[in-house]
Amino acid sequence: MWQVVYISPNRVVAEQIKSLLTNEGLLVMLRPIGVPHLGDSGAVEVLVPETEAEEASQILTEKAPL
Repeated sequence: MWQVVYISPNRVVAEQIKSLLTNEGLLVMLRPIGVPHLGDSGAVEVLVPETEAEEASQILTEKAPL
């Protein structure tokens, strides 16, 4: 089961978060939310497996440049 660890305002930020987490060895999936016609400017959920959610949250707290 996948768990949302971050909701990004757009695809660009989501890709940055994905890169950060995958560089730490985590599996990451991006899922657009909201209105499809917004394309890359719409919000995107960043998900990781439930077993990696706590680690992902810790990485985001310590290393995310947001």
